[in-house]
Amino acid sequence: MPVAPPRPKGLPLNALRAFEAAARHGGFSAAADELGVTPGAVTAHVKALEEALGATLFERHAKGVLLTALGRQVLPDFTAAFDRLGLAVALLRDEAAPRTVHIATLPAIAQLWLSPRLPGIRAAAPEITVSITAMEEPPDLKRAPFDLNLFYRGPGEGRLIAPDEIFPVCAPALARTLRRPEDLAAVPCLTDSAWAGDWKRWAGVAMPGRDFTPNGPVFSLYALAVEEAVNGAGVLIGHSALVAAHLESGALVAPFPERVRLERGLTLWSARGLRAGGPAARVADWLMQANSVPGLR
Repeated sequence: MPVAPPRPKGLPLNALRAFEAAARHGGFSAAADELGVTPGAVTAHVKALEEALGATLFERHAKGVLLTALGRQVLPDFTAAFDRLGLAVALLRDEAAPRTVHIATLPAIAQLWLSPRLPGIRAAAPEITVSITAMEEPPDLKRAPFDLNLFYRGPGEGRLIAPDEIFPVCAPALARTLRRPEDLAAVPCLTDSAWAGDWKRWAGVAMPGRDFTPNGPVFSLYALAVEEAVNGAGVLIGHSALVAAHLESGALVAPFPERVRLERGLTLWSARGLRAGGPAARVADWLMQANSVPGLR
């Protein structure tokens, strides 16, 4: 008679994933955001894992949680394991649906820079489908199901598509009222909430020694602020790659010559090597080349 001893019960993968995310982020709320669940679900998963282990992984405090010695000991291995699992899933997706390319990018880049280039990609490679997800922060490509990342990043962090230069832009009629940077005090100066420091950076170069504070509405969507600048609502700090098409069409003009180049640039990168000739590599190469095409800069 064959012997069939009971097998030890494995630990649930979702609970292990919840522990790793909470440990890496230092809290259950941030882990819930990453995993797309509620903080209560993360709490329940971690509690179930601790009960299965018969050991605590977190110390609970009024201000949050801290890893126990056991939690700190095992976290690096779990992080490495889930990173490798994420990359393996991405490879599986790529091989299973080789004609789909997923891009993560800023909303402003998606609307003002990437969207005008999509028809060119479709014309050059009609067999490739490009999916775009707009988000405010770059995802962890080792975990998230994206092939390409298109954000502003520092030097050496990917393939530089274009440097980031900032300078005021406005509608031509408003520009005719501006003779020198100091004239900005008399007109509305539009601000994007995510890049609220742009005015101060530019004014520090164009108006050294002057404490300039923009006086005008604040927008949470840069593309909307650009549209309002086109409509004559005020002067906006333009980011060279994002306002290039409006400058070429004449819808916006730069009333002053001073420009400030930031350390970061519009950058394209992936968490894994792109297969030569594969859809993601082809889209990446096309986007790099398209930036030098007249009318698409």
